[in-house]
Amino acid sequence: MTSTALVKDYMTKKVITVTPDTPAGEVIELMKLTGHDGFPVKTNGEVIGMVTAFDLLLKPWSDLVEGLMTTDVVVADKEMSINDAARVMFRMGISRMPVMDKEGKLVGIITNTDIVRSHIERSTPTKVNYFKKTLEQLYGIKTKLVRMKVPINKLRPTQNKIYADELQGRTYEIQRGLAEPTIVVKVDNRYVLVDGHHRTVAALKLGYETIDSYVIEIDEDLKLGIEKTADKEGIFTYEDIDVIDDAQHPLIALTETLRKEESRK
Repeated sequence: MTSTALVKDYMTKKVITVTPDTPAGEVIELMKLTGHDGFPVKTNGEVIGMVTAFDLLLKPWSDLVEGLMTTDVVVADKEMSINDAARVMFRMGISRMPVMDKEGKLVGIITNTDIVRSHIERSTPTKVNYFKKTLEQLYGIKTKLVRMKVPINKLRPTQNKIYADELQGRTYEIQRGLAEPTIVVKVDNRYVLVDGHHRTVAALKLGYETIDSYVIEIDEDLKLGIEKTADKEGIFTYEDIDVIDDAQHPLIALTETLRKEESRK
């Protein structure tokens, strides 16, 4: 992983574009179909504008994109840092920027969603490295960190309950590509799920076969403490995890309690 996250690392490379001659009605249907709220406008291979939901809703109606599109387009270089891109988008009040290479060719698009995802994923390595060092100190071993897609059916859960409201939130994140990777320890041929039970169950319910994970690999065959605890609690498969429907996640409940207490002051 690079120390500085770049636009090219998080941009969407398959960009849907329209032309000035595209009917406005087709753009609306395209938005419904893709869930996107804007598209670059290209002609002769060159980006000449953007058409967004804002243009369709607030500008005088035109049957064609050329009468609705914004021609003053802010674009990003693919080598731009993600933080600089975020600042530009915030200052300009835009939700997406076409991404160009040095030859001026459209190579991707960066959105607010991509910016959020980049910050979520950068928060995870700190957590992973802390757990990695803890394992090494606790067991007197060396470990290796890799990022990979892990088959969900190979993961051993170690948490006995999850919360329905948080499960719903993780489902939303996965569907929009916002979920951070799980943290897994691989001991011998065992994949032990350490962090990310809500994400994993959500992915399983959505029909995913693998999940993006940071995997801490241990060459020595040893039994982790969290495995021993899971054994005692009878947690071996996802069916052994209770989904709590009648209670919110403790942190959410605490936040609401604090808000109520504040309102009574």
